[in-house]
Parts: sequence; structure tokens; C-alpha cells
Amino acid sequence: MIAIIDYDAGNIKSVEKALRSLGEEVVLTRDRGTILRADKIILPGVGAFGDAMRNLKKYGLDQVIHEAVEQNIPFLGICLGLQLLFESSEESPGVEGLGILKGKILRIPEQEGLKIPHMGWNSLKLENDGRLFRGIEGEPYVYFVHSYYLKAEEEEIVRAATTYSTYIHASVEKGNVFACQFHPEKSSTVGLKILKNFADLDKEAV
Repeated sequence: MIAIIDYDAGNIKSVEKALRSLGEEVVLTRDRGTILRADKIILPGVGAFGDAMRNLKKYGLDQVIHEAVEQNIPFLGICLGLQLLFESSEESPGVEGLGILKGKILRIPEQEGLKIPHMGWNSLKLENDGRLFRGIEGEPYVYFVHSYYLKAEEEEIVRAATTYSTYIHASVEKGNVFACQFHPEKSSTVGLKILKNFADLDKEAV
């Protein structure tokens, strides 16, 4: 069973729909026991960093997420979910993120001819043999919607990168924690393969 964390963020239902299309058992929940009993956990979402952190704390989900990571349950952050795993964001000065991974979320720099937010398809440069990208070759195209981007402190956790005005860490992996800035649930067959790879992870092997 895959638990999708419900913290009143946008775009959660599309992740649920994509997983169900793959035949996965999915539950949308903010119940601590249900989350910690899950085989896998996903933190999706779009919205503002500060609002999201307030909601996670309001429901006590920040603590549950830390517990889940410590229990070695495979955990995937998507879009805003990726950003929340890190320490801080320029979008919400003074608001601390979950701090599970080291790095900062920065505003995409203005560049003539490029619109912000970045909305659309970009190719990924795959690196460091990421488990989410098994069976995916070349430089696959995936769908992004964001105005802020990740600069990870630990370069070795980066599994995919892209360029849009600046060099963006698009996917990371560390132990049982995985995250994508792009939306696999909106990224056609490549995105479904990424979600399937996550769903098929063996908890004992992460």
C-alpha cells in the first residue's frame, strides 16, 4: 500500500490517479498510523513553501515524516514535496523546511525570453545511476511547473538535472528518500515508469 500524505496541497489527486492506473493500492491520508504502516509514502503538492510547512505542522505530519524516514520506509517527494524535504526556501524567508536533506530552494533567475514560473517539458541529464530512472535511457523529457529550484548541498545525491535559466537539481536520492522537482504523474510514459520504479522498490534494499 502506498500512502499519499494529505496536507491540503494542490495536485494530490493526479498522483493518486496515476498510481491507480498502474494497479497500485493507494490511500490518501494524514493519519499517523496509516502512514507508518504503508509500504511506500509520497509527499506531492504544488503551492507555497511557507503555507505547506504550516499545514504539515498543523496536522503533526512533520513529525510523522521524520518517523517514516527513520523507519526506512521508501519516501518520495514530488515538486513542492521535494522542496519541503530541504532546509529552507527563498519563497518563504525564515520558515524552516523539514531538513531531511541538505540544501536550499532558490528563486529561478530572470532571463530574457524565459517565463517564470517554468511550465513545460524539459529534458533530464541522468547521473549517478538513480533507481527511479531504471530502464529509462537517453535524456528523457518530463513536465515541470515551478518558480523555485533545488540547489542540493550534497552533489552526490543528485540523480537528474536540467537547465532552465540556471542549472537545476531535478531529482535526488539518498537512502530511502527520493524526490523529483518535476511531475512524474504528468510526464506521460516516462513519468509512469518513474512511479512504477518507486512502487517496485524493496524496503529491505533501500
